[in-house]
Amino acid sequence: MENQKLSYEQSFTKPIIKYGRITNLLAIFFSFVPSLVVLLYFGVFPGVENILSGWVLIASIYGVYAIVEPISYFPILGLPGTYMSFLAGNIGNMRVPCSAIAQEAVGVTPGTKKAELVSTIGIVGSIITNMIVVTIAAVGGAALMNAFPPIIVEAFTYVSPAIFGAIFSLYASKKFSYGAFALILVAIMLLVIKVLPTYVMIPVAVFGTVAFGFMTDGKKSSK
Repeated sequence: MENQKLSYEQSFTKPIIKYGRITNLLAIFFSFVPSLVVLLYFGVFPGVENILSGWVLIASIYGVYAIVEPISYFPILGLPGTYMSFLAGNIGNMRVPCSAIAQEAVGVTPGTKKAELVSTIGIVGSIITNMIVVTIAAVGGAALMNAFPPIIVEAFTYVSPAIFGAIFSLYASKKFSYGAFALILVAIMLLVIKVLPTYVMIPVAVFGTVAFGFMTDGKKSSK
């Protein structure tokens, strides 16, 4: 068993970390290519002050998610899935559901090496499918959306909440006490406190439910 674990780490985990770092760092570099083209080819430069102002604005809005999302999604995505998902995007509304459904369909235990492999395959399939759909949407999506009646277009705004609700139901059904605690905790923040921003509520909900799980399981195991 120890040899199998060592082989898994050597043949799968370490290469994933190596190439995952390379591809994600390359993505950061290529994100600056359009700006460099505008600067070097067209000679347009907005100024250091405008750049810093824009960066601070974006960082103040999304900076906390750089900490919260990897921690929140990692138990479902696994190590390879985390690298791929943050490179491909659409994490919450595409990668996490595909990973969770793939693990549920195969019947693996979340957090295990088997679950990590199944998650990887599910996410790879979602990325390939997503590329095909996005290509089709880029070519004819605007015309297709214009052909839909307004009520259909409006319905698309509920896609993400529906996906997250389905994932919550999937995992809450396995441990009703965890699901009930998470719902009560979020309800208190939304309906009673009301003033907490999203970037505070998400960590509180995630880590609060994790802490509740450790406490309840610890009490059961000590009996």
